[in-house]
Amino acid sequence: MAEKLRIGWIGTGVMGLSMAGHLQDAGHSLTVYNRTRAKADPLLAKGAQWADTPRQAAANADVVFTIVGYPQDVESVILGEEGVLQGLPSGGIVCDMSTSSPSLAERIAEAALLQSCLSLDAPVTGGDVGARNATLSIFVGGDKDGYERLESCFKSMGKNILHCGGPGFGQKAKLANQVAIAGVMFSVCESCLFAQEAGLDVVQWLELVVMGAAGSKAMDTLGRRILKNDFAPGFFINHFIKDLGLCLEECRRMQIVLPGIGLAEELYRSMQARGQGNLGTQALIDCLASLSGKHWQQHSS
Repeated sequence: MAEKLRIGWIGTGVMGLSMAGHLQDAGHSLTVYNRTRAKADPLLAKGAQWADTPRQAAANADVVFTIVGYPQDVESVILGEEGVLQGLPSGGIVCDMSTSSPSLAERIAEAALLQSCLSLDAPVTGGDVGARNATLSIFVGGDKDGYERLESCFKSMGKNILHCGGPGFGQKAKLANQVAIAGVMFSVCESCLFAQEAGLDVVQWLELVVMGAAGSKAMDTLGRRILKNDFAPGFFINHFIKDLGLCLEECRRMQIVLPGIGLAEELYRSMQARGQGNLGTQALIDCLASLSGKHWQQHSS
């Protein structure tokens, strides 16, 4: 029987709320911190305790999970004056599940060791649906012993879990995933726009395509949302721009050129400038249509 842990949880956004809920359902006790307390209400209603700071959330925890928006947020909630490492007891684990910088993950690991603690970087992919259904893929970097101690927690939140290597390697694996996502979003949106402008029945076309060689989880899930003009965020454009920036930063460090990432960042930044940053990444269809002076239509309800 899996050990029941005292868990500090920081971040109850689109992904974090569902993920924390799965741990709560598995019988772990939660102490929760979020900048906006109301977003933690569903967890508090099920018995979680509230903390006023990340430090307080960590004070009696065996492990603290963080999933926040940007690297500067990760740095603040873990390394800041009221951060996790100021309160986490010796022997505890801090596990950052945000998509962040590999170099920051390495710094956190070094700081954790100075506190006689362990650190893991464990970003996820699978979007809001994967978070709700506990089918996320989880890329884990850091100490192998720490990974093994938290493996049951990862299995409560996800379906596919991989220990990728030492500190920062979870982030590197996730960024490689985001390179693939950028390409997939282009292919889904461009093919849908092509089908519309060619005069096809786009709904019937999509049903056939998802069953063939061009089918993918993104085509099946996001393609259907695109046909409904459903641009609600499973993953925010604002956050994807952050991820693409991290990818480009790593490309410069590794001295490789990946032009597709640069184009994706440019188009998504143009959408952000038009106030569309809080839409889901599938809203790229509107941007691509406008480049040709076209209008993307709703094809299903």
